Amino acid sequence: MTDNSDAHRVLVVDDEPNLVEVLSMALRFQGFDVETAGTGREALAAVTRFRPHLMVLDVMLPDMEGFDVAARLGAQRTGVPIIFLTARDATEDKIRGLSGGGDDYMTKPFSLEELVARIRTILRRTGQAAAESAHLVFEDLEMDEESREVTRAGNAIELTATEYRLLRYLMLNPRRVMTRAQLLDHVWNYDFGGDGRVLETYISYLRKKLDVHGPSLIKTVRGVGYALQAPRG
Repeated sequence: MTDNSDAHRVLVVDDEPNLVEVLSMALRFQGFDVETAGTGREALAAVTRFRPHLMVLDVMLPDMEGFDVAARLGAQRTGVPIIFLTARDATEDKIRGLSGGGDDYMTKPFSLEELVARIRTILRRTGQAAAESAHLVFEDLEMDEESREVTRAGNAIELTATEYRLLRYLMLNPRRVMTRAQLLDHVWNYDFGGDGRVLETYISYLRKKLDVHGPSLIKTVRGVGYALQAPRG
């Protein structure tokens, strides 16, 4: 695992739930942030919302071909590297994928180890992760992703690993209301509703540590989730 792999976001697009689950678990184990989509439309929306550094894309999706997704992203000039992962192994499909916006083309069945290696190779080659700052800032709250140091108004804040992941996800999505399901999935890797009390407990821990140094930044949206928002007044 590389030192900065936790800064890499990977979008997995496939309509096979079992495959998506296996891929997501494997990539998260390697330190990646993972989001998934089951259709082409969901994938296009996720690119805007999640801002992935790389996409693993199936060709055969329910609403459109992966080739069409790649073409639309190319037209939008998103610059997201794409690895096609598909059962279609015909030479013409590989040529179409690689000439139509794909950076790599793998056929099923495949090796998870090889996929991870190819992901890392493309990330190094394209410099996707390096192009973004490893320093997150919201109001007077700062997070250095390389040193994992967190400060508020210049005061150092000691966080546990779980508290850090939770705060980091909120800081990557400032002013957006993140649902309980999203937070449980990204911080604890739950693929179901999970126990919301775990989330509430850690939100409470974070608030106690952050609010010592200024007005509360974490807002509760009743019945929905939480958002990192500037204090009023």
